Amino acid sequence: MKYVYYLQSIPHPNQHYIGLTSDVDARLASHNAGQSPHTSKYRPWKILTYHAFLDEAKAAAFEKYLKTGSGRAFRKKHF
Repeated sequence: MKYVYYLQSIPHPNQHYIGLTSDVDARLASHNAGQSPHTSKYRPWKILTYHAFLDEAKAAAFEKYLKTGSGRAFRKKHF
């Protein structure tokens, strides 16, 4: 199972991060421990939502979509 997750920085609420993982809790702990250079300066993070996929290719495609302009509009409307 693959998960597409959507994070929000607690001290900087306008900062968000989208990622793909097979273990959401471990990945959140990794972000909050500062192990990702892209997210370390905005930690701690909280999970806003995550979506499970059986097909890894579909999960990767959804993650990629959420990072596009229309994906941002989708996030604002639905998340």
